[in-house]
Amino acid sequence: RLVVSFLHAAYKQYQALTRLTAELGRKDRSVPLWKTTAAAIRAWLNANPHLRDSAALLPNRSGHPMTRCNVAQRLALAVARAGAKQPSLKTKRVSPHTVRHTTAMHLLQSGVPFNVIALWLGHESTNTTHRYVEANLEMKEKALARLEAPDIKLKRFRAGDELLRFLQTL
Repeated sequence: RLVVSFLHAAYKQYQALTRLTAELGRKDRSVPLWKTTAAAIRAWLNANPHLRDSAALLPNRSGHPMTRCNVAQRLALAVARAGAKQPSLKTKRVSPHTVRHTTAMHLLQSGVPFNVIALWLGHESTNTTHRYVEANLEMKEKALARLEAPDIKLKRFRAGDELLRFLQTL
């Protein structure tokens, strides 16, 4: 639930919209914003002056905050539209959860520390994040490349006399 009053408070405090506070999962969460995202939000608010304090930034038809179902429906429409230009999207199952998981994976692949990703996702425990994010093969290969290979000298196996005698009895 993203409420306009949070945006106004952030803007007043910093004189620029650089972060966003949203109530997600019954807890407030602040996330940084790209300048382009902040500009898009400002443009949206300018184009929708009826959105006043305590109004949902992205309301549903009745003006209330969008529900999870509303968000999933809007995402499905966007994916369907994008599928017209990118046919491979038509076979993909895209949900708000897959967008969230993909974002977490991109953060991890970009070298963002695990505890920061946990905070970004709003997880109180990094154990939750561990179940959520797994290293992919490319990340494992990069980790392996950072390590020095063990110095192992391969030797040909030579069976001892006792083993050879035992094998001959078979």
